[in-house]
Amino acid sequence: MATFLEVRELHAWYGESHVLHGVNFHVDEGEVVTLLGRNGAGRTSTLRAIMGLIGSRKGSIKVTIYPAQQLGKAPNHYDMARDGIADLTWANPGYQADRFPIFGVSELPFLFSNPAAGSKALDAWYRGGYAAKEMKEVHFCFAHIHIGALHSKKPITDPAQIKGMKIRPAHGTMAQYVTLLGGTSVQVSAPESRDALEKGVADAITFPWHSIITFGIDKVVKYHTDMRLYAATFVWSMNKDFYQKLSSAQKKVIDEHCSNEWAAKVGADWGNDEDSGQATLAKTPGHTIVKVTDAQRVSWRKAAEPLTATWLAKPNNSGINTQEALDSFRKSLETHNAAY
Repeated sequence: MATFLEVRELHAWYGESHVLHGVNFHVDEGEVVTLLGRNGAGRTSTLRAIMGLIGSRKGSIKVTIYPAQQLGKAPNHYDMARDGIADLTWANPGYQADRFPIFGVSELPFLFSNPAAGSKALDAWYRGGYAAKEMKEVHFCFAHIHIGALHSKKPITDPAQIKGMKIRPAHGTMAQYVTLLGGTSVQVSAPESRDALEKGVADAITFPWHSIITFGIDKVVKYHTDMRLYAATFVWSMNKDFYQKLSSAQKKVIDEHCSNEWAAKVGADWGNDEDSGQATLAKTPGHTIVKVTDAQRVSWRKAAEPLTATWLAKPNNSGINTQEALDSFRKSLETHNAAY
């Protein structure tokens, strides 16, 4: 859930009287927060300070959020942070295929077992040295994931069924997988996906479970393959100049939240909410959770093997040994009990 109002270390004075001493709270979108206290406790003074009606005050108050791509399209969010169009952005690096080839290893199919541990493993690995080389134009905050599946207009259990189908992929690596299996990738944004499916431009989609409901795609696709096919990977990044202009107290707050701990928290809350959509769809009339046998799962994984070879052969501008990067990433997944 997005933060609508955040107050950090708010102090205020009436003349020489120090009436607010380091007030901290936040309000999420759609949330109602009540300030409680006896007369003279500072409730009115807090609101007056937030609105700028008290002349002498200090602290950090962050309010402005631009949802729904108001400042730029989803593929441009990393560049928006780099260029200062936004101070802080949430980006899916996979929307720019091959732009971040090292980070792209996290898009390979069948890597992650769960979003919380997976987010912690990915973030620990990437911030351990790769982020500073590959995303050096921004102040890296943290990375996290959610896990997605294949949703279609007909039951799909075997990779051979993809041949001839038109599929909206989650990112560049999924697009390669679709092509490898003989399908055609339909490149549309998440909000445009339902329309593409309704009009027959696409036959299926790779998407997280609950977002199928959120975007109304459940009105079009009725079959959901029970397989943790891929992960969509995300990065929170900040404009470097904006970060450098913060006070030491403000940087402390940012640094405490731009951490591996918060990568895991966001991965857990976000990813678990997405995963909860499977149970909802299973109870929804007209929808079918399509089970996959162990033998079929092996077929899917074997069919994806060329993607790893392709990734290893990709050039990158950071001088990074891809085999070493892959080995260290897999080790991080194992260390954090996140491997599929």
